[in-house]
Amino acid sequence: MSHSKPLGGQGGYDLLVAMYHDQGHGPVKVLGIEAGVNITVGLPVIRTSVDHGTAFDIADKAIPNSRSIVEALHQAAEIATRPAVAV
Repeated sequence: MSHSKPLGGQGGYDLLVAMYHDQGHGPVKVLGIEAGVNITVGLPVIRTSVDHGTAFDIADKAIPNSRSIVEALHQAAEIATRPAVAV
């Protein structure tokens, strides 16, 4: 079966939606996407977060990668500049 569009993991989309936390985080981790962002929709406030755990195992080693938190902040700022949509 051939696909007319690239699959999400191949970079064919700007956004992938998962109904549950683990449905989205697992594939992102498997694909090795270091700047993944979790965006929670349907809240009265903007909520973005990193797409990984707390990294307690490497926090004291000065090697954590900050790409995900930087991208989460960029996404929050971008969302904040968009007009609100009434639901």
